[in-house]
Amino acid sequence: MKKEEAEQLLKKYGQEHILRYYEELSAEQKEALLKQIAGIDFPMIERIQQNHSKEGLHKGKITPLAAMQLKEIEARKAEFRQIGVKAIEEGKVGAVLLAGGMGTRLGSDEPKGMYSIGLTKEVYIFERIIRNLLDVVEDTGSWIRLFIMTSEKNNEITQKFLKEKQYFGYDPFYITFFIQEMAPATDYNGKIYMEEKGKLSASPNGNGGWFSSMDRCGALAIAEQEGIEWLNVFAVDNVLQRIADPVFLGATIAARCTVGAKVVRKAAPDEKVGVICLEDGKPSIVEYYELTQELMDAKDADGEPAYNFGVILNYLFCVEELKRIVSKQMPLHIVEKKIPYLDDSGNLVKPEQPNGYKFETLVLDMIHLADSCLPFEVVRNKEFAPIKNRTGIDSVESAQKLLKENGVEL
Repeated sequence: MKKEEAEQLLKKYGQEHILRYYEELSAEQKEALLKQIAGIDFPMIERIQQNHSKEGLHKGKITPLAAMQLKEIEARKAEFRQIGVKAIEEGKVGAVLLAGGMGTRLGSDEPKGMYSIGLTKEVYIFERIIRNLLDVVEDTGSWIRLFIMTSEKNNEITQKFLKEKQYFGYDPFYITFFIQEMAPATDYNGKIYMEEKGKLSASPNGNGGWFSSMDRCGALAIAEQEGIEWLNVFAVDNVLQRIADPVFLGATIAARCTVGAKVVRKAAPDEKVGVICLEDGKPSIVEYYELTQELMDAKDADGEPAYNFGVILNYLFCVEELKRIVSKQMPLHIVEKKIPYLDDSGNLVKPEQPNGYKFETLVLDMIHLADSCLPFEVVRNKEFAPIKNRTGIDSVESAQKLLKENGVEL
């Protein structure tokens, strides 16, 4: 992007102040600022006073959505597998790894996927994820296009690391990297804050921004050129998850659903996982902090908990459905934050009280905008080992234990 193009864009959205200190910057800083401006989702800012929802706003009428449970899946496994394998062999399936985060909560300054969970040798989170996908490649004899979403902060180091590790055996021809769009932080009137004279205050636009980011950077065009009809999107932190699972794929197609969601039985009624359900008759997810005691106590026709299946951020989306969902304009979640900023004199101010907004879109809203969704139960101890903390629940320790239970050498 050239300066003139940036000026036109900023004028369109009333953000001309962003270039206030442009002439004071070095050539390198100017280039970085123009690049950042080009990557900002400006239409998102316009929606501050329009179609947004603050974190924690409750939903419409919540009713149960029955999951396809293990017994039925096992009985129809051969049927589902045949359908899923056929789709993979025909090149209709792609995988999308959300890997924009850093390992901060694990005590690491590197991308989360580069964290080693090995006990006697190096075993990286990326390695386990790719190995799980390679299982399907080897089983079906078909390579699956793997899209890896990074962030501005970790893109370069992620690509360098995976190249050095020879992509852990995955053919790089079938790997496409793309960078997640950034959402700027603003004051209460929608003016974007500057954290430095050559740098906007911005953060990734939430896990619901993956598809628009794919579209914007050209990765979606690659998927369409290759005839990919289904995208399995998943987070980097679950080292046991099965990706491009033929049975899951086949079940979703057989059920004539446009979205599939892998779910596990909750370990406890108040477990901190989002719960699959219907909201005003449409597929939805109730976050754990929105789950009332009444909903936790509700029973289904068999006397089982009615809201007993938690999502694990492993979703299968029909590409055509994704296009329709994104065209509807996704809800914008707004969080009030204390945002450091440059004042009119160019001095950095660190506020003691919230002074503006940060924004994100969430994948759970993509579920609610979909026409149909199949909750697909998986065995918890075989497919759910999230790594969010160093110790305790959902930690490196708990994941190591589960990996060993599943025969993985650490």
